[in-house]
Amino acid sequence: MRSSLGAVCALSVLAAALSAGCQSAPGGAEKDGRPDGRRSATVSPAPTRPFGYGAVFLAIDECSSFGRTSFTEVPCTSERAAARVVARHDGTVRDGPRCPATTDFVLHIGEQRPVSDEDGDGAVPRGYACMRNLQPPHPGDPGGGGGPRTIVGDCVRGLDDGRVRETACDGRGHPARDSGVRRAVAARPAGPAPTTLYVRLGGGSPVGCARPV
Repeated sequence: MRSSLGAVCALSVLAAALSAGCQSAPGGAEKDGRPDGRRSATVSPAPTRPFGYGAVFLAIDECSSFGRTSFTEVPCTSERAAARVVARHDGTVRDGPRCPATTDFVLHIGEQRPVSDEDGDGAVPRGYACMRNLQPPHPGDPGGGGGPRTIVGDCVRGLDDGRVRETACDGRGHPARDSGVRRAVAARPAGPAPTTLYVRLGGGSPVGCARPV
């Protein structure tokens, strides 16, 4: 009789334990099948920064919208895209590397804190981007009449104070052009004849030798 009673008690305890193990957590949510009732952790993958547009603020080969003083970075396939970055440097134009010879214009980038930037720290350092228009005209081309640099093939006209100003070689808008830069040399004595005007170019061959056109 004692053994039968012991067996019944043992079965009752086992049934109670099994019943407790199958109970639901408060609120009716299951305990994810874990014996200790803890939920398994769900790890969300870190967001990946896009390649190209947006990965670095105005990086090389990215594009800007229209505007020289107010601009935004846009996909190069956008109808708002106006110019492409051909070189990008931190710091100032005065202290940094020169833009490529056929750069059409320079965008000066002040230190700022946009929504997204190159490393996600909420800041874009001061710098400048050398830009090339996606469509003509290209004032930075030889004879184009503009751009941040004077190069061989450009035309210049004299000013009253003895300085020169670049102008388009086609003469449109500036019929008073008078000289074309024919060669860049290291020093004036190396200039070809007949050189009638010397123009400061900078770089490895800083002297431009010009003559009437």
